[in-house]
Amino acid sequence: MYSFCTYFDQHYLPRGLALIRSLQQHCAPFHLWVLCLDDICHAALAQLALPELTLISLGELERALPELPAARQNRSLVEYYFTCTPALTWHVLQQNPAIDLLMYLDADMLFFSNPAPVVAEMARHAITVIPHRYPAYLEGMNIYGVYNVGLLAFRRDATGLACLRQWYEQCVEWCYDRLEGERYADQKYLERWPEQFGDVLVLGHKGVNTAPWNLMNYRFSLRGGQVFVDDDPLVLFHFHGFKQPRRWLYDTHTARYATHPPRVARTHVYRAYIAALGAARNTAQVAAGVRYAEAHAPKRTLAARARRPAHYSLGMAQGRYLIDMRALLLSGVLRHLFRQARSPLVYIEWLNGLAPLAYHGGFW
Repeated sequence: MYSFCTYFDQHYLPRGLALIRSLQQHCAPFHLWVLCLDDICHAALAQLALPELTLISLGELERALPELPAARQNRSLVEYYFTCTPALTWHVLQQNPAIDLLMYLDADMLFFSNPAPVVAEMARHAITVIPHRYPAYLEGMNIYGVYNVGLLAFRRDATGLACLRQWYEQCVEWCYDRLEGERYADQKYLERWPEQFGDVLVLGHKGVNTAPWNLMNYRFSLRGGQVFVDDDPLVLFHFHGFKQPRRWLYDTHTARYATHPPRVARTHVYRAYIAALGAARNTAQVAAGVRYAEAHAPKRTLAARARRPAHYSLGMAQGRYLIDMRALLLSGVLRHLFRQARSPLVYIEWLNGLAPLAYHGGFW
């Protein structure tokens, strides 16, 4: 049985549920320990009563690890969440002696195939880390950490536990969203592990922790219904920075890394994630009354409004923005159009959003 842990709050609940469904599809049998960062998240998952899940409230974790509440007072909320990464992993291993190998996952990930060969390789080592694998033009970003925290694995042996305990203590002492010497958040500490602990697997599988910052390194292809990254099957994709600026519009966050997803990634990876988020959001609504709230852009100048349609059109043509046509139509386009009559520029944006020639890969 695979053992995983993750954490998220009500805002990441659809992502967390999408991850859980992908685990059910590709990783059975498994067990997932979820740190619920707020009460709404805990209530939603409790109502679902999924047998593969063990829920941990933030209060429960803080009672088990009394150093955490003090750390919470001297950092921002997101920095405290970073601190919870090693805290949760350490707590789960301490409370469950039957676990031999525990894998931490960021909640914004999705499994696309069975990880059995990769997990078998992890099980032969005390610690597993994965490089960001930046392309040459992004190598400067390594100052924030050569390895990514999105997926880590720790085996229950002296080396794995010693590493995890040290990481937890380091993050309790210092875990801030800024670069300071050899430290950055919870991430840069990982760089010293291969030298310090020896038995560290630096995973080279291209289909694990594939992400917006490294997808430009690879050729994506479809073979027998399975997505491949070069010659490795896609196992786990990290949808870092994925956003939904409109009910019908999705931002792949690839512009941040001066690239755009290739057609296979758009149609068989990102579109699959949009579908998974939609299904998960419906589940969350039933479970706890959590409703989708469309993010409204702040008021912009007339010049900024004029540039926005061109920005969206170019982004859709490049695949950086994806459209969910069903959501667009179901949202009541005419009602939306008339409600925004104060700004005729919205008409242009709306028409660009419907133009099938602007972008082929993102339509349902």
